[in-house]
Amino acid sequence: MTEHGRNHIAYGLLAIGILFIAIGVFRGEAEVVLRQAVNICLECIGIG
Repeated sequence: MTEHGRNHIAYGLLAIGILFIAIGVFRGEAEVVLRQAVNICLECIGIG
């Protein structure tokens, strides 16, 4: 496979990744992930 072909694959995967991130943000999943991360951190230090 040529370097040109690999670049097309890499850009395509990058575009798909950005699309999935945008879909997750619009569905409100970023807030859920942040809330879970905060809860885990608070449990680790013994507050939550």
